[in-house]
Amino acid sequence: MALEDLVMPKLGESIMEATILKWLKQVGDAVEMDETVLEIATDKVDSEVPSTASGIIEALLFNENDVVPIGTVIARIRTEGAADETSAPEPTPAPQTEPAPQEPEQEAEVLSSTIKPEATATKFYSPLVLNIAASEGIPLSELEKIPGTGKEGRVTKNDILAYVASRSGRQTPAAAITPPAVTRVQANEPQQAGTLDISRHGGNVEIIEMDRMRKLIAEHMVRSKQTSPHVTSFSEADVTNMVMWREKIKKDFEKREGTKITFMPLFIEAIARCIKRFPLINSSIDGDKIIIKKDINIGMATALPSGNLIVPVIKNADQLNLTGLAKRVNGLADAARNNKLKAEDTQGGTFTITNVGTFGSLAGTPIINQPQVAILAVGTIKKRPVVVETPQGDSIAIRQMMVLSMSYDHRVVDGALGATFLSAVAKELESFVPIEI
Repeated sequence: MALEDLVMPKLGESIMEATILKWLKQVGDAVEMDETVLEIATDKVDSEVPSTASGIIEALLFNENDVVPIGTVIARIRTEGAADETSAPEPTPAPQTEPAPQEPEQEAEVLSSTIKPEATATKFYSPLVLNIAASEGIPLSELEKIPGTGKEGRVTKNDILAYVASRSGRQTPAAAITPPAVTRVQANEPQQAGTLDISRHGGNVEIIEMDRMRKLIAEHMVRSKQTSPHVTSFSEADVTNMVMWREKIKKDFEKREGTKITFMPLFIEAIARCIKRFPLINSSIDGDKIIIKKDINIGMATALPSGNLIVPVIKNADQLNLTGLAKRVNGLADAARNNKLKAEDTQGGTFTITNVGTFGSLAGTPIINQPQVAILAVGTIKKRPVVVETPQGDSIAIRQMMVLSMSYDHRVVDGALGATFLSAVAKELESFVPIEI
């Protein structure tokens, strides 16, 4: 009997583990080469793991919600004789030797006759979503009309609970719609055994457990601060010429290219130029060795509808013109907001930019995106009276000003290099020459 090991794949340079979200195949199921076996998640992106062989699932070695190190064997596939078994006429499945790693409330067997899994061939629904639909009396025809916010438009638990809450004005049972992770309790209320002791918090409090992505982001941020001695430098740039140029051409640009021209491609273009002059900024550390990256892959921190952040990467940013950058930036931002990013979209970053000005901040002190050594933040653009130096003398004028800040790893980037690079980016933005595109 030939067994093929299915391992947790490498998903990025800084990713050391992934969480199993859902097994799409169970022990005894037939699977084809490259067919999706499970869904996983990291602190960067959700992804799917395909089968590396055709055969029968022999064993699932981890449960859903388990955190698994990269490279670990997570399942075994029996390849010998798989074709004969899968072509047999629909036998009754034998009892599995290993329990399927599902939560009890997610078992498909508990569904009522309202909705059956086999009736959903045209669209995938998780057992939990089918369970909720069945208990709420939602027929398949109605379920298919619910818009999904999950990967590839799938209906998530939150989607169907939100629909149930608003459906025909009916009152949804509190147990069905109250997230178990949220606890609202008075400080002076008696605590039941096994519940969280909130007396140390005092007053009226609301305790909210972090969601999976927030936990992963928190771990990633703490690990970054523990790994890199952070130093942050600040500069400011007069971006009046850039603002006036964008305002002048943005309508024609969108009409001609089919995409908007934002400030982000302009920032990325300036950063890429400066990285070529200061290549040490585009590096990482491996023990006591500095690895200088020849490719310039700029990550851009992007806010998700949930409030979490993700960092899609513009590969070879220095090789794209402004139009190409605009299309790539907008495409990745849209994919992030619609949960359609692929694993490779967040891999290979060598430098990161975050736009804290989007939220009205003048400046920020960003945390380095490991294993990179620097991250640059741009603040909001505001009109301010500033002193303008000209050959005819100094004058005070209203200019569009923006604060830039960069955090860098002091093991690699000294203050002189960090400040010099940041000043170079500011000068690139200030010396922007209006161009025809």
